[in-house]
Amino acid sequence: MPKEWILNSAINRWGLQKKRMVGAVSDEIRKCSPKSAKNWEQYYFQSVYSKEHLVEIGKKLYVKITEVLRAEIDNITEEDCINYVINLVINRTFDGYLTEKKTIYEQLQEILGVKIEPAPDEWDRLFNVDFFIKIKDKFIGLQIKPAGYAFITQIINEKTHQLETHKKFTSKYGGKVFYIISVKDGDNKKIYNTEVIDEIKQEIEKLK
Repeated sequence: MPKEWILNSAINRWGLQKKRMVGAVSDEIRKCSPKSAKNWEQYYFQSVYSKEHLVEIGKKLYVKITEVLRAEIDNITEEDCINYVINLVINRTFDGYLTEKKTIYEQLQEILGVKIEPAPDEWDRLFNVDFFIKIKDKFIGLQIKPAGYAFITQIINEKTHQLETHKKFTSKYGGKVFYIISVKDGDNKKIYNTEVIDEIKQEIEKLK
């Protein structure tokens, strides 16, 4: 499997499996409608590219792996690996987290038609509140949790552990805290628990 992973990574990196290199294989196999792999092999070598052509691509892949990749690997230091891991876990994760939260808060602000502001650091620590909406002298808290679909159950369970801090916020500032789960939808982000929007609207009307 490690060998296959290297081969797959390299062929994708240099695009040696793309249409311009091996033909429109998805279209061609439909034209062929083969009953077996042997049927498909015969059709491909006769109607698309010769076996020699694929052999040349294989040789090119070998050069890329044994020359280019090897040279790049030889240049990687222990410090490069350490810096990469730290940057991946800290900086890239944080950047993605901020982007997701900002996207969702902007969506909410447009939907609700009210100003949404970042919460003070103290509110984050004490009440698990990321943003707030001010209604007269009251405050509504918002906590935004970016999550993949696979982690939604985990996020919901986490919410129950934070109910006490949210109750303290309500007791002190008058408004409820709403838990918003955002998920990726292709390249975009969307609110998973959309029912929370009407709940926030009701709370805004209640505090007016």
